[in-house]
Amino acid sequence: MDRTRRRRTGALTGAVAALTLALTGLSTVGAASAADAGTRAVPKHAVTGYWQNFNNGAQVQKLADVQDEYDIIAVSFADATGTPGEVTFNLDSAGLGGYTVDQFKADIKAKQAAGKSVIISVGGEKGAVSVNDAASANAFADSVHKLMQEYGFDGVDIDLENGVNSTYMSQALKSLSGKAGSGLVLTMAPQTIDMQSTSTEYFKTALAVKDILTVVNMQYYNSGSMLGCDGKVYSQGSVDFLTGLACIQLEGGLAPSQVGIGVPASSSAAGGGYVAPDVVNNALDCLAKGTGCGSFKPSKTYPDIRGAMTWSTNWDASAGSAWSKSVGAHVHGLP
Repeated sequence: MDRTRRRRTGALTGAVAALTLALTGLSTVGAASAADAGTRAVPKHAVTGYWQNFNNGAQVQKLADVQDEYDIIAVSFADATGTPGEVTFNLDSAGLGGYTVDQFKADIKAKQAAGKSVIISVGGEKGAVSVNDAASANAFADSVHKLMQEYGFDGVDIDLENGVNSTYMSQALKSLSGKAGSGLVLTMAPQTIDMQSTSTEYFKTALAVKDILTVVNMQYYNSGSMLGCDGKVYSQGSVDFLTGLACIQLEGGLAPSQVGIGVPASSSAAGGGYVAPDVVNNALDCLAKGTGCGSFKPSKTYPDIRGAMTWSTNWDASAGSAWSKSVGAHVHGLP
């Protein structure tokens, strides 16, 4: 996810073969139970959308314009400072047509009053935020908490696409949770390569903080082919790609309530991997109820699967909000 049109298009050539053995034994790990911490104002089945704090050709929105179907709104993005690990936020008032900080803060409160969670997203394709030692972990936790206090954010989204250190990012997030309390909403948006195995740094981070983790909305796009939990290779843009890769997370230690499907809102929002809303809905049904599957069908169902995410609410608006109208209604209709 980036400030031009989309997040990085990864070639990832050869990565699938290299990770084949890493999937061995996932079925024995089991889907662990997770505490309900970190789910303030988040319904059992939720829709997440990224809101763009910049104009990249998608429809410009004020936060108040974000479609009502979105339960978690991730403000994109926080900015790095000169201090390692530290982040800040700079509203692009000029790019958003004169949108003021006071209006932005008021809109956050209004969304929260309507039952939505508004969080600050850290990263994106070009987000140069590095948490690699104790000092930067402390700086990250302190600065994110400061933004939560200043703007009223409910939590944070980790969308770091240039590497994560599980030891210190976990430390930072646990520290942040201690400051923010049990109401913290914590989401993640790893790339597909980051969640192929429980040994990857992103997956290790998610497991280390699963007691405070709300949802991992992996980006099932700009990916290339990847392995499913059955060891078979699946191509992006298909229902099997969504279900086969979600299965790795579901059987790798995350609770179903901590797994969501992240997709582009339109073909303009990503370099590859766009799927029509009905494909997302079929994948959710396959995972939750065992219906609508493609060639891959999980050995069991996961009725508590959290839902879906899209990049972005702006691209969704540009396409007439077709994605949120279809997927939003479907997610909210899951049992």
